[in-house]
Amino acid sequence: MLPTVADTEALGRELAAGLGAGDLVVLDGPLGAGKTALTRGIAAGLGVQGRVSSPTFIIARQHRAGERPGAVPLVHVDAYRLGGDLDELDALDLDTDLHQAVVVVEWGRGVVEHLTDRHLRVLLSREPDSDVRTAEWEWVD
Repeated sequence: MLPTVADTEALGRELAAGLGAGDLVVLDGPLGAGKTALTRGIAAGLGVQGRVSSPTFIIARQHRAGERPGAVPLVHVDAYRLGGDLDELDALDLDTDLHQAVVVVEWGRGVVEHLTDRHLRVLLSREPDSDVRTAEWEWVD
C-alpha cells in the first residue's frame, strides 16, 4: 500500500538501492498511478542531479550522476506518445544509454523490453476515488 506520494517516492528510493548502470525499469499503470513519483524516488535513491518531472512532451530527460562515488546517471523516458513506434524509440538511442545509466521508461510495457535481457517491471495501480496506490514489481528475464 502506498497511501501518499511520499510513500511512492520512498519505494522508488528502496528500488534504487538494487539498481545500477545497465538496468532498465519498465513502469506500467494508469494515468495518476504514480509513475513519475516513483521515478523521483528512484532518482533520489541514485543521487542524480536535477529536478525530476514527467518527460511527456520531450519524451526523454537525462539526469547527470550525483557526486557520490559509484553514482550513475538516470534516463527518464515517457513512451506514451511513442505509441509503439519503434523508429522513434530507436532515435532515442536508449540501447547506448543502457550501458551507462539506469533507464526508467513510463508506459514502456510492450515497447522497450527487447532492449535488455533482463528488466525490472513495476506495475502501479490506484484505487478508484482514492489517492491510495499499490505497486508490484519483479525482475523479468
